[in-house]
Amino acid sequence: MHFVTEFVLLGFPGPRQMQNFFFSLILIVYLLTLLGNGAIVCAVKWDRQLHTPMYLFLGNFAFLEMWYVSTTVPNMLANILSDTKTISFTGCFLQFYFFFSLGTAECFFLSVMAYDRYLAICRPLHYPSIMTGKFCLILVCVCWVSGFLCYPVPIVLISQLSFCGPNIIDHFVCDPGPLFALACIPAPTTELICYILNSMIIFGPFLFILGSYTLVLRAVFRVPSGAGRTKAFSTCGSHLMVVSLFYGTLMVMYVRPTSENPAGTQKIITLVYSVVTPLLNPFIYSLRNKDMKDALRRVLGLGIKQN
Repeated sequence: MHFVTEFVLLGFPGPRQMQNFFFSLILIVYLLTLLGNGAIVCAVKWDRQLHTPMYLFLGNFAFLEMWYVSTTVPNMLANILSDTKTISFTGCFLQFYFFFSLGTAECFFLSVMAYDRYLAICRPLHYPSIMTGKFCLILVCVCWVSGFLCYPVPIVLISQLSFCGPNIIDHFVCDPGPLFALACIPAPTTELICYILNSMIIFGPFLFILGSYTLVLRAVFRVPSGAGRTKAFSTCGSHLMVVSLFYGTLMVMYVRPTSENPAGTQKIITLVYSVVTPLLNPFIYSLRNKDMKDALRRVLGLGIKQN
């Protein structure tokens, strides 16, 4: 029996002219994503006025987004130009691991950011004593480390399945749904484990975020002044937009067994949460946040003067 040593990632097949256009579009989106998130990282690092817990989490989140988009887009661009469109067995599962680990860390960071807003708005007097520099650092480390500890077991289980051909993945990323479809023998137990883990990773943080913002909204509506309510909504609005974008697509994709999703639907939804959302996040945070806009102006102005 012949066993697969590499996979073919079909990506978005089509005429060469369309492929060239798609390559240019994705490259521009990728560079803008790196530029936008990189600007936030630099602003948080260099502007002392942003050395607060909220912006520490935002800076780490932006840094994570740069790596998250880099797990898929460079390989996608290479595949568009390639005639074979192949990825090695090891390379496929490495991409799988980093893509899902960084995505999991993103879920955890969104939860921590929601908790930070809850403390700042609902318990403002206790906020400085709870959200200390040491506690912030612990939360950041927990998000990064726990994100990378969730998927080794599922990846080992899937990699142990027999792949004896065909080896064509109708996707642009090594995703569990297409991999299960390529397995020689159905693996309902492994698929169920992945389904349960995905649901826990998605719904656990999401319910925590939902609970945090329910308490935040209740506190905001008790604020007597309209200006106070507007400021609170402005602080939380950008985070809620990011949560809605990310979780909306994520739930459609992974809350049910992934092999039930048509290939075209999988590709479009994955493209939205893995490429489009990281592009929009810097604009959402910077356009709706006066402190961030001012910091970006100061950092860019400093860079111009130094040059």
